[in-house]
Order: sequence, then structure tokens, then C-alpha cells
Amino acid sequence: MLSHIKIVLVETSHPGNIGAVARAMKNMSMTELCLVAPKIFPCSEATSRAAGADDILARAQIYDTLQTAVADCQLVIGASARSRTISWPEISPRQCAELTTTKESDQKVAIIFGRENSGLKNHELDLCHFLLRIPCNTEYSSLNIAAAVQVVCYELFVATHTQIPVSIGDVDKNIKATAQQMESFYTHLAEALTDIGFMNPDKSKSIMRRLKRLYNRTQLDTKELDILRGILRMSQDNQKK
Repeated sequence: MLSHIKIVLVETSHPGNIGAVARAMKNMSMTELCLVAPKIFPCSEATSRAAGADDILARAQIYDTLQTAVADCQLVIGASARSRTISWPEISPRQCAELTTTKESDQKVAIIFGRENSGLKNHELDLCHFLLRIPCNTEYSSLNIAAAVQVVCYELFVATHTQIPVSIGDVDKNIKATAQQMESFYTHLAEALTDIGFMNPDKSKSIMRRLKRLYNRTQLDTKELDILRGILRMSQDNQKK
């Protein structure tokens, strides 16, 4: 499902990084690797760092220029950690995944990563439709090239594969509370808070509004709602004693 997207490395100086990128790609079911004027390749160190992703290295396409590497692509995205005086439309890895995986599979996409020490040059970014920025520590924003590729490939993988829900207890088996059930809970909550003297119903509308926002963000299921209603009932009963 990701064969229409190719990872392009420009003038990679360390062959071990090429192997590490191949490994990152295979982890996430990416297969198309393109190398633009690599300093040393093929190389045993690249194969060693690939750690079983030799097939990615074996089928890697090598080009003399970036222009030829992306010539068949309809969408070109350049990754960079550096700010530019000329602004390009910027996207995050997740936005990149949304953009590239919703397109038809016959549309070729290139995601470009630059040199280890200096990244992509401005004239290379001129070939790109978007500038991809990976959010990270602003005081240390330079990612290892394989780490950067891993982040991007992970988002691509997630966007194109159905996620199997993780079951924690029986949460995934429970039905979400309906709007009507939530309104009934909010009425009960307001009554209980009034009974214990926490709020005055005529003067504390903002409190209920904030509480509604809080519980709406949580998206309670019916069992959770039953627990909360039970707590409210016990609180009211204790107040009456």
C-alpha cells in the first residue's frame, strides 16, 4: 500500500546511515529507496546496519541528481529541521501521511531527506511542494537521518493499516453514553453539587459548563457513567443523614 511512496536520500556521506534507513523502512513496510549521489555505496557497513533489510538495499535506485530522482513524482515533500528565510508550506509527519496515503496509489510521491550535516539546499527545496518538519526539542532539533525517516515511515504505516484496538480490561466492550444519558447525568450532578453546598444553581452556570466540557472530553461509557451516578447518589444520601 506504500509502494507509490519513495524515500529519497541526498548525498548521504555515511554508508551506515543508508543501512539504518533501509531497516527503518522495512520496519514500516516501505520498499522504495532512492539514493542521490551517495558518497559510498554499496558498502558492507550499509548491509550490516540494515540488519536484515538487505532486500531494500538491493533494489535501491541510484541517481546522479535529485531532479532525475523525483522526475516521475507528482508530489514531492522535503524534510528539513532548519528554518528558511523563504517560507514553504509546512506539514508535520502526520499531515504528510494524511496527504500522501489518501491519494491514488498510481500517483508517485517522493519524501526527500538531505545531507547529514547540512540537510537540503534551498534550490533542492524548490522542487518540493511541501516542507516537512518533525516537531521536537527546539534546543536540539537535529535528528539522525534514520530516526527522522523512522518517524515519517511510522506515520505512513499507521495511516494505511487498520489498527487493532488494545483491550485494557473490558473498556473496548462498553458502549459510549448517549447524549441523553449525559444530560441526565449533568442534571444529577448539578443537584448533588447543590445539595452539598458546592454551588448555587442560579449563580454557578460557568462551573457546570466547565464540568460538561471536562466530561465530554472524556467520552464516558455507560459503565463509567453508572459508577459516577452511584457516587452522586451516595453523596446525596450521606448529606440527608
